[in-house]
Amino acid sequence: MPLKALALNATLKTSDAEEPSSTDRMIGLIDKALSAYDVKTEVLRLADFNVKPGVTSDEGEGDDWPDIRAKVLAADILIMATPIWLGQPSSVCKRALERMDAFLDETDDKGRMVSYGRVAAVAVVGNEDGAHHVSAELYQALNDVGFTIPANAVAYWVGEAMGSRNFVDLDKVPKVVTTSVDMLARNTAHLAGLLKAKQYPGERLKS
Repeated sequence: MPLKALALNATLKTSDAEEPSSTDRMIGLIDKALSAYDVKTEVLRLADFNVKPGVTSDEGEGDDWPDIRAKVLAADILIMATPIWLGQPSSVCKRALERMDAFLDETDDKGRMVSYGRVAAVAVVGNEDGAHHVSAELYQALNDVGFTIPANAVAYWVGEAMGSRNFVDLDKVPKVVTTSVDMLARNTAHLAGLLKAKQYPGERLKS
């Protein structure tokens, strides 16, 4: 059975922005690599939606998060992709993670969060050093809310410090980036397949 991936693009640019998105380019590389493992990827650009602030799964009228949440839980793989701003994940990336905090209390009768059995990977782009810091933040947050992180499940590119060239402007993607993308896809698809076939054990029922 094919695996499904959902990529949340946390660029600050909306889809109708005139400038291209470096984050979108990185997602495109990951999508192509995952397709070799029979993974179909849907991409949502968070800036196109009204994701209200909060830590519940539904913050009321006008909140677009419930529909996004449904797609997150329908996928086997979640790709969190963000640019680096001020040395941090983007604000819309952090907001999505804050909304997934609700998973901590949304458990089944065996104590498993609704997100259990799903694999997450990370993509980071930026013009300053900080990819390791940003991926560390995302790794911890995603693990906290029930996702499983495969080995080497991050692909990133950072440009020269104080520079102005973006990932989307590169004529050719560096080999080190394509190598990390291939490793991300290979390990993520493998682990997602294992967890899809056999879910984590839940709490033992007390007699």
